[in-house]
Amino acid sequence: MTRGKIMDDPIIARRLKKASVGIAGAGGLGSNVAMALARAGIGHLVIVDFDIVEEKNLNRQQYFLDQVGQYKVEALKHNIARAVRGCMVEAIKLKLEKGKMTGPFEGVDVVVEALDSAEAKAGLIEEVLMNLPGKPIVAASGVAGYGHSERVFFRRSGDLYLVQDEEAKSSDEDVLLAPKVGLFAYYQANTVLELLLGVEK
Repeated sequence: MTRGKIMDDPIIARRLKKASVGIAGAGGLGSNVAMALARAGIGHLVIVDFDIVEEKNLNRQQYFLDQVGQYKVEALKHNIARAVRGCMVEAIKLKLEKGKMTGPFEGVDVVVEALDSAEAKAGLIEEVLMNLPGKPIVAASGVAGYGHSERVFFRRSGDLYLVQDEEAKSSDEDVLLAPKVGLFAYYQANTVLELLLGVEK
Protein backbone atom coordinates (compact mmCIF):
# COMPACT_ATOMS: atom_id res chain seq x y z
CA MET A 1 0.00 0.00 0.00
CA THR A 2 1.24 3.48 -0.82
CA ARG A 3 1.32 5.46 2.43
CA GLY A 4 -1.36 8.13 2.57
CA LYS A 5 -3.71 6.35 0.17
CA ILE A 6 -5.92 4.72 2.76
CA MET A 7 -8.77 4.07 0.35
CA ASP A 8 -6.41 1.95 -1.80
CA ASP A 9 -6.35 -0.64 0.99
CA PRO A 10 -9.60 -2.63 0.69
CA ILE A 11 -9.33 -4.05 4.22
CA ILE A 12 -9.00 -0.63 5.84
CA ALA A 13 -11.69 0.80 3.58
CA ARG A 14 -14.13 -1.96 4.56
CA ARG A 15 -13.43 -1.56 8.26
CA LEU A 16 -14.02 2.19 8.12
CA LYS A 17 -17.14 1.74 5.98
CA LYS A 18 -18.63 -0.53 8.66
CA ALA A 19 -17.69 1.82 11.50
CA SER A 20 -20.04 4.24 13.21
CA VAL A 21 -19.06 7.35 15.15
CA GLY A 22 -21.25 9.58 17.29
CA ILE A 23 -20.45 13.29 17.49
CA ALA A 24 -21.94 15.41 20.25
CA GLY A 25 -21.94 18.97 18.93
CA ALA A 26 -21.62 20.35 15.41
CA GLY A 27 -19.71 23.56 16.04
CA GLY A 28 -16.01 24.24 15.56
CA LEU A 29 -14.85 20.86 16.83
CA GLY A 30 -17.77 18.72 15.74
CA SER A 31 -18.16 20.00 12.20
CA ASN A 32 -14.44 19.61 11.51
CA VAL A 33 -14.28 16.15 13.10
CA ALA A 34 -17.29 15.04 11.07
CA MET A 35 -15.86 16.23 7.77
CA ALA A 36 -12.46 14.66 8.49
CA LEU A 37 -14.00 11.30 9.38
CA ALA A 38 -16.32 11.36 6.37
CA ARG A 39 -13.38 12.06 4.07
CA ALA A 40 -11.43 9.24 5.76
CA GLY A 41 -14.19 6.79 4.81
CA ILE A 42 -16.30 6.34 7.95
CA GLY A 43 -19.58 4.79 6.85
CA HIS A 44 -21.98 6.11 9.50
CA LEU A 45 -21.98 9.33 11.51
CA VAL A 46 -24.51 10.21 14.20
CA ILE A 47 -24.32 13.98 14.72
CA VAL A 48 -26.30 15.61 17.53
CA ASP A 49 -26.80 19.38 17.91
CA PHE A 50 -29.72 21.74 18.41
CA ASP A 51 -28.19 25.03 17.27
CA ILE A 52 -28.26 26.99 14.03
CA VAL A 53 -25.41 28.27 11.85
CA GLU A 54 -24.31 31.81 12.76
CA GLU A 55 -22.14 34.06 10.64
CA LYS A 56 -19.94 35.02 13.60
CA ASN A 57 -18.80 31.39 13.93
CA LEU A 58 -17.91 30.72 10.29
CA ASN A 59 -14.25 31.49 11.01
CA ARG A 60 -13.86 27.99 12.49
CA GLN A 61 -16.81 25.85 11.37
CA GLN A 62 -17.53 23.76 8.26
CA TYR A 63 -20.41 25.93 7.01
CA PHE A 64 -20.97 28.66 4.42
CA LEU A 65 -22.58 32.08 4.30
CA ASP A 66 -25.65 30.82 2.48
CA GLN A 67 -26.29 28.35 5.32
CA VAL A 68 -26.62 30.96 8.06
CA GLY A 69 -29.89 30.33 9.89
CA GLN A 70 -30.05 26.64 9.03
CA TYR A 71 -29.82 23.93 11.64
CA LYS A 72 -26.19 22.88 11.94
CA VAL A 73 -26.87 19.15 11.70
CA GLU A 74 -28.84 19.58 8.47
CA ALA A 75 -26.29 21.93 6.92
CA LEU A 76 -23.42 19.63 7.90
CA LYS A 77 -25.19 16.59 6.46
CA HIS A 78 -25.59 18.49 3.19
CA ASN A 79 -21.92 19.57 3.16
CA ILE A 80 -20.69 16.04 3.79
CA ALA A 81 -22.86 14.74 0.96
CA ARG A 82 -21.29 17.34 -1.33
CA ALA A 83 -17.78 16.29 -0.27
CA VAL A 84 -17.88 12.48 -0.32
CA ARG A 85 -19.98 9.50 -1.37
CA GLY A 86 -21.16 6.71 0.86
CA CYS A 87 -21.20 8.33 4.30
CA MET A 88 -24.58 7.92 5.96
CA VAL A 89 -25.20 10.88 8.26
CA GLU A 90 -27.87 10.65 10.93
CA ALA A 91 -28.59 14.30 11.78
CA ILE A 92 -30.34 14.62 15.14
CA LYS A 93 -31.70 18.02 16.19
CA LEU A 94 -31.51 17.66 19.95
CA LYS A 95 -30.11 19.48 22.94
CA LEU A 96 -28.23 16.99 25.07
CA GLU A 97 -29.42 17.39 28.63
CA LYS A 98 -28.10 15.99 31.88
CA GLY A 99 -29.30 12.48 32.53
CA LYS A 100 -30.28 11.89 28.88
CA MET A 101 -27.04 12.37 26.96
CA THR A 102 -26.15 8.87 25.85
CA GLY A 103 -29.32 7.73 24.04
CA PRO A 104 -28.29 8.78 20.52
CA PHE A 105 -24.90 7.10 20.88
CA GLU A 106 -25.82 3.63 22.15
CA GLY A 107 -25.19 2.00 18.77
CA VAL A 108 -21.95 3.73 17.71
CA ASP A 109 -18.42 2.40 18.02
CA VAL A 110 -16.83 5.62 19.32
CA VAL A 111 -18.23 8.86 20.77
CA VAL A 112 -16.65 12.26 20.10
CA GLU A 113 -17.26 15.04 22.62
CA ALA A 114 -17.45 18.38 20.79
CA LEU A 115 -19.64 20.48 23.07
CA ASP A 116 -19.19 24.11 24.05
CA SER A 117 -19.65 24.43 27.79
CA ALA A 118 -17.43 22.82 30.40
CA GLU A 119 -20.52 21.58 32.24
CA ALA A 120 -21.93 19.87 29.16
CA LYS A 121 -18.54 18.35 28.32
CA ALA A 122 -18.14 16.91 31.81
CA GLY A 123 -21.74 15.66 31.83
CA LEU A 124 -21.39 13.81 28.53
CA ILE A 125 -18.08 12.22 29.50
CA GLU A 126 -19.47 11.08 32.85
CA GLU A 127 -22.63 9.60 31.35
CA VAL A 128 -20.86 7.79 28.51
CA LEU A 129 -18.33 6.24 30.91
CA MET A 130 -21.10 5.25 33.32
CA ASN A 131 -23.90 4.20 30.97
CA LEU A 132 -21.94 2.87 27.98
CA PRO A 133 -19.10 0.87 29.54
CA GLY A 134 -16.38 -0.13 27.13
CA LYS A 135 -17.29 2.54 24.59
CA PRO A 136 -14.42 4.99 23.94
CA ILE A 137 -15.09 8.71 24.15
CA VAL A 138 -12.68 11.19 22.56
CA ALA A 139 -12.87 14.64 24.17
CA ALA A 140 -11.12 18.00 23.87
CA SER A 141 -10.30 20.81 26.29
CA GLY A 142 -8.45 24.09 25.86
CA VAL A 143 -9.19 24.99 22.23
CA ALA A 144 -9.23 28.77 22.67
CA GLY A 145 -6.38 30.98 21.53
CA TYR A 146 -3.71 30.59 18.88
CA GLY A 147 -0.11 29.42 18.67
CA HIS A 148 1.48 27.28 21.41
CA SER A 149 0.91 24.08 19.44
CA GLU A 150 3.58 22.44 21.58
CA ARG A 151 1.26 22.68 24.60
CA VAL A 152 -1.33 20.39 23.07
CA PHE A 153 -1.01 16.89 24.45
CA PHE A 154 -2.95 13.65 24.64
CA ARG A 155 -3.76 11.44 27.58
CA ARG A 156 -5.88 8.39 28.21
CA SER A 157 -7.78 7.38 31.32
CA GLY A 158 -9.65 4.13 30.78
CA ASP A 159 -12.15 4.69 27.96
CA LEU A 160 -11.59 8.46 27.99
CA TYR A 161 -9.19 9.88 25.38
CA LEU A 162 -8.51 13.58 25.93
CA VAL A 163 -6.81 16.13 23.70
CA GLN A 164 -5.88 19.05 25.93
CA ASP A 165 -4.09 22.36 26.37
CA GLU A 166 -4.02 22.86 30.13
CA GLU A 167 -2.70 26.42 29.89
CA ALA A 168 -5.30 27.76 27.47
CA LYS A 169 -7.74 30.42 28.64
CA SER A 170 -11.46 29.78 28.47
CA SER A 171 -13.36 30.66 25.31
CA ASP A 172 -14.92 33.55 27.25
CA GLU A 173 -11.46 35.05 27.77
CA ASP A 174 -9.76 34.30 24.45
CA VAL A 175 -10.51 34.01 20.75
CA LEU A 176 -11.67 30.88 18.93
CA LEU A 177 -9.95 30.61 15.55
CA ALA A 178 -9.79 27.97 12.83
CA PRO A 179 -6.13 26.88 13.19
CA LYS A 180 -6.23 25.79 16.84
CA VAL A 181 -9.80 24.52 16.71
CA GLY A 182 -8.87 22.55 13.60
CA LEU A 183 -5.75 21.19 15.29
CA PHE A 184 -7.85 19.78 18.11
CA ALA A 185 -10.55 18.48 15.78
CA TYR A 186 -8.07 16.65 13.57
CA TYR A 187 -6.31 15.24 16.63
CA GLN A 188 -9.67 13.90 17.78
CA ALA A 189 -10.49 12.48 14.35
CA ASN A 190 -7.07 10.82 14.12
CA THR A 191 -7.59 9.28 17.56
CA VAL A 192 -10.92 7.87 16.39
CA LEU A 193 -9.19 6.21 13.43
CA GLU A 194 -6.57 4.77 15.76
CA LEU A 195 -9.29 3.30 17.96
CA LEU A 196 -11.06 1.77 14.97
CA LEU A 197 -8.01 0.52 13.09
CA GLY A 198 -5.28 0.13 15.68
CA VAL A 199 -1.89 1.83 15.71
CA GLU A 200 0.00 1.82 12.40
CA LYS A 201 3.35 0.05 12.78
